[in-house]
Amino acid sequence: MAATPRLPLLKRIPPGVWTAVIWCAATVYPVVDYVVFPTAHEYSYAYPRHGLDSYAARALLALATVLVLAGSALLRRGPRPAYALVLAGTVLLAPAWKQTEIVGIQFLAVSVALAVLTAAEPRRVSLSAAAATLGVLAGFLLPRMLFGVGRDDGTPSEPFMALVVVIAWLVGHQVRQSRVHAERLRAQAAAQAVTAERLRIARELHDMVAHTIGIVALQAGAARRVIDTRPELAREALGEVENASRETLAGLRRMLGALRRAEPGQDPEETPLDPSPFPAPGLDDIDRLAERTTAAGVHVEVRWQGERHTLPPEIGMSAYRIVQEAVTNVVRHAGTRSCQVTVDCRGEELAIEVVDSGNGPGLAAATGYGLLGMRERVGLLHGEFEAAPRPEGGFRVAARLPVPAGVR
Repeated sequence: MAATPRLPLLKRIPPGVWTAVIWCAATVYPVVDYVVFPTAHEYSYAYPRHGLDSYAARALLALATVLVLAGSALLRRGPRPAYALVLAGTVLLAPAWKQTEIVGIQFLAVSVALAVLTAAEPRRVSLSAAAATLGVLAGFLLPRMLFGVGRDDGTPSEPFMALVVVIAWLVGHQVRQSRVHAERLRAQAAAQAVTAERLRIARELHDMVAHTIGIVALQAGAARRVIDTRPELAREALGEVENASRETLAGLRRMLGALRRAEPGQDPEETPLDPSPFPAPGLDDIDRLAERTTAAGVHVEVRWQGERHTLPPEIGMSAYRIVQEAVTNVVRHAGTRSCQVTVDCRGEELAIEVVDSGNGPGLAAATGYGLLGMRERVGLLHGEFEAAPRPEGGFRVAARLPVPAGVR
C-alpha cells in the first residue's frame, strides 16, 4: 500500500500551539517593554508603566495566562471549552493592565481559536461563539462611546477586531464545508465501489451459472429420453453434466478466492479474478465453450477473423462472457439448434458477433439480466454493444471492445 504523504511542517503543528504562541508573544512584549525595561516616556494608554505593580494585577495576568494555555492545550480535543478559556483569558488582560479597551494583538489568538472551533463544530455552535465574541467587543466599546468611560487617544481597536472575528469565522466555515464535501465524496465513492462490486459478482454468477444450468438442462433431458433405450448415450450426457458442474464449481471457487484476497479500497474492476489454480476464461476458451454447447444439442459454429494475439485479461474475459451469455440465450430462448459466433481480432478493437435464426430471445431474455450484464461489461471497457432481432429472423448480439494502444 502507498504510504500516506507527509504533511508540510506548518500544517503538522497543532492549532493550540499557534494560539498559545500568538497570545504569549503579544503578552510578553508589553511586560518587557513597559515593566522590565521601561522606555523614556512615562505613560502609555494601552500599557501603563505601573499597570502590573499591584498583586491583584499580577494575579489576573497569571490567571489569564493559565486559562489561555489550558484552552490551547484543549483546542483540538474540545474546541468549545477551549475557546471559552482562551476568550476568558484574553478578557482578563484588560483589568490586569487597568484598561478599558480590548487588547487587540492578544485578541488574534481568540480569532485563531474561533476558526478552529468553526471548522470542527456545527454552524449553530460556531455562530453562537462568534456572537459571544462580538458581544465581548461591544461590551468594551459601547461604554466608552456612550458614557465616555476611560480615555481614547485614537481609533478604537474593537471594530477592527470584529472584522478579524468575522474573517476567522468565514475561514473556519470554509474549512468545515470543504471537509464535509470531501467526506461526502468519500462516502459516495465507497458506495459506488460497493455497488460496482455487487454488479460484478452478479454478472459473474449469472454468466457462469446460467450457461451451466442451460447445458445441464439439455443434457439431463437427453439422458432422460434415452436412458432406457441407449444407456451409453445417457451415460455420456451425464458425464457432460458432471463436467459442466465441476467447471462452474471451479469458477465459483475462483470468484470466492478473489473476493477474499481483494485489498480494501482497491477498484473492484482491477481486482484479479484469476487466483491459481483457476485461471479466468478468455478467448482461447470460446472453442471449448462451442464444443460443450454443441454436445448438449445446439450446434455452435465459431469463425475467427484477423490475427489472434494476447489481450488484457479483462478484455479476454469480457469477450468470453459475452459469447457465453449470448449462446446461453440461444440455448434457452431462441428455439433453434444452431448459432454462429464470429470473433474478429482487429488492430484497434475486438469485434464479437453472435447470430441465430431462431425465434428471438423472447420476453424472458429481453427483460432479464443477461443482456443487461453484457451491456455493462462493454460499457466498463468503453466499447459498443448491440442486441436486437434480425430483419431476416433470429437474433443478433454484437460488441466492440477497444484494445489499448500498447497491446496492439
